[in-house]
Amino acid sequence: MEALFPGSSRVRRQFDLGFVELPEGEATGIGTLAVTPYGVVHPSGAPAYALRVECGGKVISYSGDTEWTDSLLSAAQGADLFVCEAYFFEKKVPYHLDYRTLMGHRSELGCRRLILTHNSEDMLRRLGSIEAEWAEDGKSLTL
Repeated sequence: MEALFPGSSRVRRQFDLGFVELPEGEATGIGTLAVTPYGVVHPSGAPAYALRVECGGKVISYSGDTEWTDSLLSAAQGADLFVCEAYFFEKKVPYHLDYRTLMGHRSELGCRRLILTHNSEDMLRRLGSIEAEWAEDGKSLTL
């Protein structure tokens, strides 16, 4: 906590706070959830992960910030929903994924539904012409 948020460990909370280590590639039970992390490509001061969360027979996966890495295939495979960043439409920048690269792997992802997030102005201007759903404030989903 101190490494990522200096001073935060000394703040008095009105709730219990616990930390669970997530071993890469292994499902960890947290309450009714099973959470599996997959290493991705993004420097953060801590391991960067895509997360796969299973609960009640449904699976939601999230890419986090990353450039393309094949670990996204494992995270997304068979997911009911894969929420994935698409920062730019086709411009490649380190540690972030562009729409063209993602869609080049779309058939390999094996997820039922794909929603794009973490969009730059470049992506936001093109949303009407892409072949995927995108996240919006207040959007509600049923899986």
